[in-house]
Amino acid sequence: MNSLTAKVPTLESRFFQVGLVRRLDQWLNVMPHPPMVVEIASDHVAAAHWGKSHGYVDACAIEPLQVGSVMASPVETNVTQPDAVRSALRAVFNRVPLSGAPLALLVPDLVVRVFILPFDSLPRRQDEAMPVLRWRLKKSVPFDVDDTVVSWMRQAGPHGNLEVVTAIARKTILREYEEIVESLGARNCIVLSSTLATLPLLEERGATLLARMSGKTLTTVVVNDANLCVYRATDMLAEADILDPATILEEIFPAVAYYQDTWGGTIDRARLAGFGSREREFRQILEEELKFGVNPLGDSEAARTLNSPAIDMVHQNLDALVGWMMNEGA
Repeated sequence: MNSLTAKVPTLESRFFQVGLVRRLDQWLNVMPHPPMVVEIASDHVAAAHWGKSHGYVDACAIEPLQVGSVMASPVETNVTQPDAVRSALRAVFNRVPLSGAPLALLVPDLVVRVFILPFDSLPRRQDEAMPVLRWRLKKSVPFDVDDTVVSWMRQAGPHGNLEVVTAIARKTILREYEEIVESLGARNCIVLSSTLATLPLLEERGATLLARMSGKTLTTVVVNDANLCVYRATDMLAEADILDPATILEEIFPAVAYYQDTWGGTIDRARLAGFGSREREFRQILEEELKFGVNPLGDSEAARTLNSPAIDMVHQNLDALVGWMMNEGA
């Protein structure tokens, strides 16, 4: 994986310094892995400080956000009510104190666009590969690619061909989130989207579908062993508590069909996250339609290795904070 690190810390040197999942080689060659992680979502802010022992959480807190405080978008202003977000974060930091050390910052999925691009070849040097990637992305993103942060990793495609998993976000949007935590005395060294942080909770064998709701955003992912095969984040019409299950199926079916057509295999299982009190309802409907097992993300093989407090966090929609801990620098 190509590093964006530099001797002088810059926004680019701090962005996406994390593995997509533990077994996807490395998102970057070298990355810091601070034990404190903060998530700013459209409906809540949360933080956790992880202990030295795997899965042991020293402190964790979550605070709801007023509706409209954060309007996740890859192009428009996101933090529309900074005082409300700052107030909620201050309450979180009262229970998960800042130590002065750098932290990881998780942002909404819609902020970060993720693409899986086929290539015949791509230079391994960052300074040579970056112009090629930006040129490929120009027609795929609704903003000027020159005002972005880009990170990427290589993987083998379905036929052994080269694929490049590329993540891109506008610098100005990321700075909105960074400035909020910095205004409270925090220093972040990592920025990534919440679902990318969550992926280490998925199975390490076979093909797994993840359907994850965060506010009104549905992120659909398919991972097959060491490969990210599908990644799509969609702004839905409503949150899970009032969403029509048919609209979820309309988003998931194309991902399943694409995976089957492209990779020539079947999906072994599905994991759900963020569906709240309607999780059982969505599970039953999806199982009937998809014809394979659908279970909560907290029931995954990786999640079952965690201690009770960490498992509880997964069930409380704090899966991104737990996934960050499980990256462990990989």
